[in-house]
Amino acid sequence: MQGIQTQIPTEVKIEYLNQLLMSGFDTLDFGSFVSPVAIPQMADTVRVLAGLNLEQTETKLLAIVANSRGASDAIAYDEISYLGYPFSLSETFQQRNTRRSVASALELVAEIQDMCLRTRKQLVVYLSMGFGNPYGDLWSADMVMEYTEKMQALGVTIVSLADTTGSADATVIEEVYNRVIPAFPEMEIGAHFHAHPNAWQAKVEAAYLAGCRRFDGAMKGFGGCPFASDQLTGNIATENLIAFMQSQNEETGVKPNQLEACLQAANQIFSVYH
Repeated sequence: MQGIQTQIPTEVKIEYLNQLLMSGFDTLDFGSFVSPVAIPQMADTVRVLAGLNLEQTETKLLAIVANSRGASDAIAYDEISYLGYPFSLSETFQQRNTRRSVASALELVAEIQDMCLRTRKQLVVYLSMGFGNPYGDLWSADMVMEYTEKMQALGVTIVSLADTTGSADATVIEEVYNRVIPAFPEMEIGAHFHAHPNAWQAKVEAAYLAGCRRFDGAMKGFGGCPFASDQLTGNIATENLIAFMQSQNEETGVKPNQLEACLQAANQIFSVYH
């Protein structure tokens, strides 16, 4: 929802997210503690949180933060299990996304990680530009290894490699995961892919065959990063991820009937607010 200019009513968000909470997902990225000026759509995150029904779900909540103030706000809520921070291997994109340098962002990760440890929460670091750099900055698989190692040194246990602009190909994805996953066996290495609607499967399959088992998705593939340029490059559709995992005989825990209800709700919401 974050890139949508039309404000979606808080009650609509709450109803939709409550449906997702009943669907059997491991984690729900429900909102962001970020500047309402930068991302107005997320300005009601606290009100949304207050309306969520968490009594009959095992799904854990994740909130995105972009600075220490947002992290401080997020950790005040017991209901939130995970804080997510977008860390970029690209100086250009780090400035574009969070208005700070890579070096400054690394210092911030250390600060947020300390907050999480003190409040028994977990930090999820998204390594954006994890498979290449369309902005002309230097990139290599060695850099991915280097910054994953830096995260490990800070005590971060979950790192999600992100193809933020949807520019990575399956060969590079496979190469990166084949290096990173064996090198960091105590870390959970995830995948946060963006892709054109007909290009998702090769990316997911490459990561899966290399051992990745944590995947982010969004219903119907709606959305993407509001600070990336290509509007056609959306998130990986959750329903496609589920179908792929079923084809690999993986148990996802997602309830089919509830998933269908969520898909219908997503269709309705995103056809009205776009």
